[in-house]
Amino acid sequence: MNLVLFDGDVRKSLYPITFTRPIGAIRVGILTICQKWEKLLKSNVSFLTADYLQEKYPLQLCNENLFVFGGVLPGAGLLDAILSLKLGDALVAGEYLLALKSDERGKEVLIDNDLQDFNVIEYKGSVDLITRPYHLIGFNKEQIVHDFELLTAGRKSCPVDETVTIVGAHKNPELIDRVFIEEGAEVGYAYINPQEGPVYIGKNTRVFEGSMIRGPVALCDSAQISMGAKIYGGTTVGPFSKVGGEVNNALILGYANKVHDGFLGDSVIGEWCNLGADTNTSNLKNDFAQVKLWDYEAGRFLRTGLQFCGLIMGDYSRCAINTQFNSGTVVGVGANIFGCGFPRNFIPSFVIGGPQGYKVNSLKKVISTGTMAMKRRNVVLEVADEEILSCIYEKTQQYRSCFK
Repeated sequence: MNLVLFDGDVRKSLYPITFTRPIGAIRVGILTICQKWEKLLKSNVSFLTADYLQEKYPLQLCNENLFVFGGVLPGAGLLDAILSLKLGDALVAGEYLLALKSDERGKEVLIDNDLQDFNVIEYKGSVDLITRPYHLIGFNKEQIVHDFELLTAGRKSCPVDETVTIVGAHKNPELIDRVFIEEGAEVGYAYINPQEGPVYIGKNTRVFEGSMIRGPVALCDSAQISMGAKIYGGTTVGPFSKVGGEVNNALILGYANKVHDGFLGDSVIGEWCNLGADTNTSNLKNDFAQVKLWDYEAGRFLRTGLQFCGLIMGDYSRCAINTQFNSGTVVGVGANIFGCGFPRNFIPSFVIGGPQGYKVNSLKKVISTGTMAMKRRNVVLEVADEEILSCIYEKTQQYRSCFK
């Protein structure tokens, strides 16, 4: 089966997260969405996405292709419905096209959004869709549980070090099975509480002494948890990320730093980001009102329906020590934030500064800083990455028009 994850019309509504990746390449839970489909269908996955991303995320087509919306989280009933599609069938749920089975012409069908030649089937079951950045916050907890079961089924965890306290295991020894440690992980003198959900600790991850982890939590491969960190349920620490302080119900996609004290709650942090020491995010308004977020598609702030919502930060952005973010703050790609007081609730891509004033952050500087940050993880910022950043710089110029 040739599986293609397509972005559809909601791609812009998922900015700034999808500025730098297809929807299907977003991590939620332990795995990215495409990794979930790969494991469930035992199939390679390619992407139908924006032209400027296509070189890094190539599209592969053959005579028979299964096109699936990249924002669909696979569930048992939906999976059966998708697998039962025949050539020329399209599966929809309300206004959303979930999947279609087609030859190579499926690409043009999706671009034109024209299903007149397809047998349209309405899916009546429940569907979990990612169409806004804050949906990642809402789904992350249950996706950790889903991915934990998918990754650990039939496998045996590495033994838990005798210095680690599994909270509740003295009364219920079965709780030990809700902690899974991959090879090469180092966990010592830590407290792990899996009573409310499993805890997954990836390969070569290091959990330093005094850390307290309450599931469901995912610590992905080569992550590092600082001494005395407090990691609450619903949190994913992506690969090669370093995290400390207090983190609650937050999704850190990967290769990001929040090493020191400070609170991060109900937030999504992109790759190659850095949060300075004692950075804090508000995730609840003082009047308990519903949080609004900047919506790129609408071009204005929209209600999220959430009472708890913190920071959405795009790739390659960073903030200095003691930065304070209001609830419902959106930061674009390649921003550099510093200064006293609360920054704006919407900070465009490639902006540098803070409450005392903002100016344009040059593309050259963002690429230079990104190159140095990636070098520290033995990763090379490739030409394709530079071209993606260059394209984003042009696409987001309108939001910087008021800055010099």
